[in-house]
Amino acid sequence: MSTRMRSVIVLGYGAEPLLEEALTAIAADCGPDDEVVLVDNGIEGRSARQDGWPAVVRVVGHGENTGFAGGCVRGADAATGEVLVFVNSDAILRPGALDALTQALADPSVGIACGCLRLADQPDLVNSVGNPLHFSGISWAGACGEPASEHDTPGDVAVATGGLLAMRREAWDALGGFDELFFAYNEDTDLSLRTWLRGWRVRFVPQAVADHHYEFGRSPLKMYLVERNRLITVLTTYPDRLLRSVLPAVLAMELLLLVQAVLQGWSKQKLRSWWWLARHTRLLRARRRRVQADITASDEDIARLLVSKVEPPMMALPPGMGLVNRGLDAYWRRARRTLVTRGG
Repeated sequence: MSTRMRSVIVLGYGAEPLLEEALTAIAADCGPDDEVVLVDNGIEGRSARQDGWPAVVRVVGHGENTGFAGGCVRGADAATGEVLVFVNSDAILRPGALDALTQALADPSVGIACGCLRLADQPDLVNSVGNPLHFSGISWAGACGEPASEHDTPGDVAVATGGLLAMRREAWDALGGFDELFFAYNEDTDLSLRTWLRGWRVRFVPQAVADHHYEFGRSPLKMYLVERNRLITVLTTYPDRLLRSVLPAVLAMELLLLVQAVLQGWSKQKLRSWWWLARHTRLLRARRRRVQADITASDEDIARLLVSKVEPPMMALPPGMGLVNRGLDAYWRRARRTLVTRGG
């Protein structure tokens, strides 16, 4: 199998009203040695639509929904590029985005390069410039709603946005890519954290821009997966000393989240996430052993990535969250000092 410079991987599922526009924009930004791999996770009307897709597009998959994580893995397995670029099917690339991501990966210390997602209906505003990571494992769209002009400098970020990110094939293979266990949601958080733990950086590249038709919403399945996957990451990916430091606060937050779930009507999904964890302790222990065996970063390196307050800009915080954040901030300041002191 011949090797290409880049493989751009797009996952398709359901109606996908923007798929043709997304594929056309990607194809226009590709070079002669690039390919586009479209994963059919259940695209409605695929047979009637694919004749209009750019010639550079190669379709893999037979309509089985393997989730975002599984679909991306299928695409990466079929791809031949030395660089893998993942683009959401509702994100419209701007010219030069692929080259900007590839250039960032020329630095061997960079494991993941992520772009700047803009809000498609307000293209001067940010959807995500990489995401913060709270020490409890909660992550959110970084700088959502802020002017893009305020985020025009490259820099390291805790978490790459899964809507537009790139990796060298060697880094993807070394890390095992997205973990299919997650199915959907938080797989980008987990992969970013494992990238940092392996000693690579996660880099925000403002020149790589895509206009994202972003909709923030909640569904029963989403809330279950978000909560389950967040706890999988904390329990299996956090290094030993970090996990011991944050666990009391995480457990306290779980009770607060259950109260919030009851008030907002998704308590069944919250309890279901706990029940899944209780039934899969052997799997979690095995995953923890596997992830921890590859850690090269220090506790101080990882602690530096985490934030102390939960402040997602796209949603209203529940009553009393200001007081909770003050408590979380005080807790993390003390825990982080302990980690850094012992690490030194």
